[in-house]
Amino acid sequence: MVSGPVPARRCAEEVRERVEALPDPELPVIGLGDLGVVGSVAPGADGVLEVEITPTYLGCPAMPEITAAVRDVLAACGHPDGRVRQVLTPPWTTDRITPEGRRRLAAHGIAPPVSPAPAGPVPVEPVAVPCPHCGSRATRPHSPFGPARCQSMLWCTACREPFPHLTAL
Repeated sequence: MVSGPVPARRCAEEVRERVEALPDPELPVIGLGDLGVVGSVAPGADGVLEVEITPTYLGCPAMPEITAAVRDVLAACGHPDGRVRQVLTPPWTTDRITPEGRRRLAAHGIAPPVSPAPAGPVPVEPVAVPCPHCGSRATRPHSPFGPARCQSMLWCTACREPFPHLTAL
C-alpha cells in the first residue's frame, strides 16, 4: 500500500455530487445519481462518512464495481475511512430514475421504463413502450434477455429496429 498525504476533507454534499456523477457500470450513459441508487451521504454514529447505495436488484453484478468506485471517491475527498453501505429497504424501483436519466437512456437507444405506473385499474393490455429511435408506440417484446440483466429487448414494428428496454421494477 502506497502511503501519501491525505487530501483535504470534502463536505458530505461534495462527496454526494461526485458519487452521483459516477457512471453506472452496466449503463455508462447514466450516472448513479440519475439512476436513483444513491441514498444518504452523511456521517454515521461514529462520525465516519457513510454513503448508502441501493442496488437496482438483488444480486446486481455491478455492485462490487460501484462500491469500489464510491470508495475511490471517498478516499479522493479525504475520507479514506469512509464506508459504503448497501441499503435494501425501501427497494429500488425505476420510478427513482430522474427525468434527465430517462432522457439520457432514450438518447442512447435504451427505452426507459414507462413511469409512473398509471393510477386506477390495471390495464388489460400492457402499456406500449415508445421506440427510442422513432418514437412509435408500435413495439412488441422480442426477447426477455437484453444486454444487461435488468434489460429486455423490444422490437419496433414501425422502424423495424430492435432496442433494449430497462425493465420496470
